[in-house]
Amino acid sequence: MSREMKDSGIAWIREIPKGWIRARYRYSGVFTKGKLPNEQNIECLGKPIIGASEMLGKECRNFSLDTNIPTCQKQDVLILWDGANAGIVANNCDGIVSSTVVKYECTDENFDSQFLFYLFKNGEHFFKSKVNGTTIPHMNQKYIDEYLCIHPPLPEQQKIAEFLDRKCAKIDELMALQEKMIEELKAYKQSVITEAVTKGLNPNAPMKDSGIAWIGEIPEHWEVCRVKNLCNLISKGATPSTIDGEAYKGSVRFIKCENIVDNKLIDNSQYYISSEINNVMKRSQLVENDVLFVIAGATIGKTAIVKKEFIPSNTNQAVSFIRLIDYNKAKLLWYILQSKVIQTPLWINAVQSAQPNLSMEDLGNFTIIVPNTTEQQQIADYLDRKCAEIDELVAVKQQKIETLKEYKKSLIYEYVTGKKEVI
Repeated sequence: MSREMKDSGIAWIREIPKGWIRARYRYSGVFTKGKLPNEQNIECLGKPIIGASEMLGKECRNFSLDTNIPTCQKQDVLILWDGANAGIVANNCDGIVSSTVVKYECTDENFDSQFLFYLFKNGEHFFKSKVNGTTIPHMNQKYIDEYLCIHPPLPEQQKIAEFLDRKCAKIDELMALQEKMIEELKAYKQSVITEAVTKGLNPNAPMKDSGIAWIGEIPEHWEVCRVKNLCNLISKGATPSTIDGEAYKGSVRFIKCENIVDNKLIDNSQYYISSEINNVMKRSQLVENDVLFVIAGATIGKTAIVKKEFIPSNTNQAVSFIRLIDYNKAKLLWYILQSKVIQTPLWINAVQSAQPNLSMEDLGNFTIIVPNTTEQQQIADYLDRKCAEIDELVAVKQQKIETLKEYKKSLIYEYVTGKKEVI
């Protein structure tokens, strides 16, 4: 027998069970904005600093002994306040609340803290829709204060929270399995690339020692050289003194690290500069077949080829561009930059640095192996086919993850709004 329902007065929630009431978060708890610690370290001393990465489930890299900063416990609800992912909700974090995060601590004994988390999670799309700001997106406290939440009787809250804990844990486990398989496929893809660009396609070719420990033997007729030997120019962009501030109304793409996804340029441009600024920044104007390489930050080592449809464009100081003497070598170099030939020494250096970065000189001095012209094209064509097959398998796994995410979102919505009842 179905429950008697009533109008919630909230358009996107619609009906709720009779007996449930509406409430506002501001009357049930306290919002506290985090702060930036005076001192940070990466020696795992002190408490972990909880920011965007930690809220997204990534391993914490920064800690602090600072005691004058708001802290959070696992039952506290966290909302990311600033940045590209502003509006996301998390809990189960224990540490220092960073300056980009707001903590919500429930003070109402009539609310179950875990049920409250699911209520916030259900409102995540609302919070994200209220994010504004062009340079650094951020939330506004007034939207949280205005947000209406649903308040069932406490025993029912606890019952719903326990049910969702079990169901969401199973969904998360399935997503983690898909993520693991994606990582295995990506590792396999890199090994396929590395094998092709260091050993070639002929298993019977005579071999010689490359002189590079992590590469070993290479075909006897291949040449060992440096990246700079193939180039007319290796340079990087800069931060313009003035960006066309009115909602990015410029016409020239300003390429940043975020534009490189899975080693390809994607058309998600959020940043543009005017033609006038592009002319001022003439040194970093990109041309077709430039090979891009991220040289700073957490995504160091990502690479892409600039295609015709991305011209005109410019770039910033975190992205280097390599302009080849022979642009026909762009595809092969792009594959080499993805291989362990480059990624191994790059990350050996990166893990030893708090702020990974690479100089133009270091990039130019990377040792690479170059086959003859005929083999270059054969290897590129072979890798195009093999990598497309692997990418297709990855896409299937990613689609499964998206389906599971939507199912989880729907499940939370249906039970925290009373559309379905825990039996």
